[in-house]
Amino acid sequence: MLTVRLPSCILAAVLCLSLGAVTGCGAIKGMAVNSVADMLSSGGGDSFTGDEDIELVRGAIPFALKMHEILLASAPKNKGLLLATCSGFTQYAYAFIQTDAIVLGQAKYEEVTELNRRALNMYLRARGYCLRALELRFKGAAAALAKDPAPLLAKAKKSDVPLLYWTAASWGSAISLGVDRPDLVIDLPTVRAMAERALALDEAWSGGAIHEMMISLESLPEAIGGSVERARKHFARALDIQKGEQPGPYVALALGVSVAANDEAEFRKMITAALAIDPKKNPSTQLVTLITQRRAKALLDQVDTIFVK
Repeated sequence: MLTVRLPSCILAAVLCLSLGAVTGCGAIKGMAVNSVADMLSSGGGDSFTGDEDIELVRGAIPFALKMHEILLASAPKNKGLLLATCSGFTQYAYAFIQTDAIVLGQAKYEEVTELNRRALNMYLRARGYCLRALELRFKGAAAALAKDPAPLLAKAKKSDVPLLYWTAASWGSAISLGVDRPDLVIDLPTVRAMAERALALDEAWSGGAIHEMMISLESLPEAIGGSVERARKHFARALDIQKGEQPGPYVALALGVSVAANDEAEFRKMITAALAIDPKKNPSTQLVTLITQRRAKALLDQVDTIFVK
């Protein structure tokens, strides 16, 4: 979930970046960057996820993301800022660019292809920031993940769950859009290992978000490690943690398990349940609900093209 705010300290940092030659500005910039980084690392509140205006947030987030990148130019080794930038790009790509592609549907092939290309690039951009943060947290992380992720992930603690989650989310999302790229698909076991380690450390983190991720991972074919039975167990656990008040698990199961099984009845049931949730019941996450429901409505409208008759 996006937790970005834009306090006055960011404006101070931007001003200093523009006037770097001014005496004393470097010290002010340093304090501003550290202040922002500390705020981002602590969570930042629900100023975006609690909004009900999708288009307002759509317009605001790119500015926030560029501010993150500007600040990182001055604080390239700030783990909190790297993580916030990784999660921000991942969420923006998912919530707006890739969702727009789903809403357009198959009839707009060229536009959808371009949107998915942009989303893929943003996921890879996000992954890069998360990998930088992992490298700071665990020296030699990139090489260790490429060789055998298990020893490295065994060192992770509960406090590392957000970093593990967003690395897996950005990487996994890139793989989902880059299925024709062997250089990405080959890393799927690493993504699964990170998600499973995060789940083991804190299964209820962020309202069951890891279980939602696992629904998608377990919906993959058995030949590459998936399991419909496990996907349904993660679905049930996500509903339990969220008290059935979030649409994410329903959409994840519909797209993963129901479509793979060509089960249109279950698909419709899941999507209908997602659309029936009242976004205002959880004000702090109503934007997430509205965006997920936007996806769900588009999928329901396209049901005749999704299933083989």
